[in-house]
Amino acid sequence: MLVDNVKIYVKAGDGGNGAVAFHREKYVSHGGPDGGDGGHGGNIVFRVDEGTNTLLAFRYRHKFIAGNGGNGKGGKIHGGTADDLVIMVPPGTIIRDAESGKVIHDMTENDGADYICCKGGRGGWGNRHFATPTRQVPMFAKNGTKGEEKELTLELKMLADVGLIGYPSVGKSSILAKISAAKPKIADYHFTTLSPNLGVVSTGGESGFVAADIPGLIEGAADGAGLGHAFLRHVDRCRLLLHVVDISCTEYRDPIDDIKNINYELRRYSEALASRPQIIVANKIDMLDRERVDIEEFEEFVKDSGWELVYISAVTGEGLGDMISMAANMLRELPPMLVYEAEYAPEDSFVGASKETTVRRENDTFYVEGEWLFNLMGQINFDDYESLNYFQKVLKNSGVFELLESHGCTDGKTVSIYDFEFDYIK
Repeated sequence: MLVDNVKIYVKAGDGGNGAVAFHREKYVSHGGPDGGDGGHGGNIVFRVDEGTNTLLAFRYRHKFIAGNGGNGKGGKIHGGTADDLVIMVPPGTIIRDAESGKVIHDMTENDGADYICCKGGRGGWGNRHFATPTRQVPMFAKNGTKGEEKELTLELKMLADVGLIGYPSVGKSSILAKISAAKPKIADYHFTTLSPNLGVVSTGGESGFVAADIPGLIEGAADGAGLGHAFLRHVDRCRLLLHVVDISCTEYRDPIDDIKNINYELRRYSEALASRPQIIVANKIDMLDRERVDIEEFEEFVKDSGWELVYISAVTGEGLGDMISMAANMLRELPPMLVYEAEYAPEDSFVGASKETTVRRENDTFYVEGEWLFNLMGQINFDDYESLNYFQKVLKNSGVFELLESHGCTDGKTVSIYDFEFDYIK
């Protein structure tokens, strides 16, 4: 069973709290503060599992929560840092923000390197960090920050250089079985293929390409008819399409009409997909009845459309070598496989969070609070110029400045966000 689109919730671990403690030792009267720091929470990490081609593992599990960091202890004992939670996904998985649909990361980027999706909270400082010449007995420590959390959609777009497309029962599975070691189910009835099949096609030596047999498309596939709609996404990355037609017309369909109908569905789904180079693969040449098919008209249509044409028989093997050579030569000239660029910026996590923001005024100071702000503060280095710019951008995009002004905040007033104070300047 192919599962290629799932929604999950992920949360990184919270950081541990710092400890308030003082050194106690015989004959040492002023041991001083020695509270240890809290440990960091575990990250949420996505990793490619080369041995899978489905998201079936997520069918019954939708929550992934990493461990929290340990709390600090006296004696400068640091709390334990939690292990990362590693989530295994098939090659070609795209991680999207569930609410906006924006691409967060494509797991094919950087050759499928691990991706940290949610960072664990940082451990809080123990009270020993807050000792100064004038504050020698700090009775406070810093709590750990909360780990990031997101609702995600995982979408699988298989990694194949070549996609075999066409109506059901035109011989796509038979072709894939002949040119690769794939073992797709083959029978003489529609919709034998219920999920895409991948096969590696050798072109000599160590070179080759990956081909995918995409379940049969029919008219209305872009609207969800048949099985095609569910699997059109798996053609998205293909650099070349092998458009298979039944040239023998054993089911009394016109191959020209078949090509037009399938390309119409491709255009409705994606103009970019429909514009990919195609090789028209006229299968079942061993059963051709020239009285039923006007070959000259067919060849003229293909030529006028700007496509390459090859006649083959998946049963006898005739023409398969020519088809493989033609595909390999075209692939050498084509751009590399599509990788989806990230559309989701880090500050998008906080946009719209102003609904959960509270502002209260005490004299000329405005106090801004909110759980999302508490988390944000743990991610900001207030000694770094770029980090401060990022902080200001998040506050603006999240509507905090607008909210402050609605509460009467004007230029020169003091704004306090969890002990970080600044003068408001519009």
